[in-house]
Amino acid sequence: MKLVSWNVNGIRAVHNKGEFMKLIKKEKPDVLCLQETKAHPHQSPIDLPDYEEYWNSAERKGYSGTALFSKTKPLSISFGFPEKLNKKYHLVDDFGDTTTEGRVITAEFKNFYVVNVYTPNAKRGLERLELRHKSWDPAFLEYIKSLEKKKPVITCGDFNVAHTEDDLARPKDNRKNAGFTDQEREGADNIISKGFIDTFRMFTQGNGYYTWWSHFAKSRERNVGWRIDYFFVSEKLKPKVQAAKILAKHMGSDHCPITLEIN
Repeated sequence: MKLVSWNVNGIRAVHNKGEFMKLIKKEKPDVLCLQETKAHPHQSPIDLPDYEEYWNSAERKGYSGTALFSKTKPLSISFGFPEKLNKKYHLVDDFGDTTTEGRVITAEFKNFYVVNVYTPNAKRGLERLELRHKSWDPAFLEYIKSLEKKKPVITCGDFNVAHTEDDLARPKDNRKNAGFTDQEREGADNIISKGFIDTFRMFTQGNGYYTWWSHFAKSRERNVGWRIDYFFVSEKLKPKVQAAKILAKHMGSDHCPITLEIN
């Protein structure tokens, strides 16, 4: 089984570049998770007749949003967090209510859950860092751990954090910048300490492997990037993971797709 995750930075834009269907034809994913779709279903030019499709679009037009496509119809689909978690962690700040931003889709299959996530960015001035650290990250971790009590979890998407110094080209220059603050890295630490496996690191160590590049100064051409897109799996699934890759040569977005192959 192959899963693909991709922050498309606008589904209409990536489709118009011809890159979306190129990915589908080459990778033939069983499950495809998209982030930052920036569209509602009726605005999407995508037609994939072999897939069931599910959208969690932001209320705000042209912003955020996730989508999930699956060749097998899930047993159930849910959007966002359960209401009790929304209330417990009060996922609202001066920039909006994250529960209306279309950031999570969960698909339940026979033997596991797939959780597609687009984690809020802390923003350039770190205006959303407190929300991220005190509300979103703990709510997300509590959510996936609650699912894990029923069956194993595969969670993927844009987590908007480079976990270690190997996960970005210039760690010293970015120590206090969004995506590499101690608080955000702590969120990734907690996911791993609670038993989830960073699948890419099962196969590949060291730096130079990135999933996002700034548009400035030819960052992608020079591979000055960040690894902020991940597939995490429950420890129970670790023996079944066969491959986890970064498709760095696939263009169309400022992020590239990542893949997980699991038996």
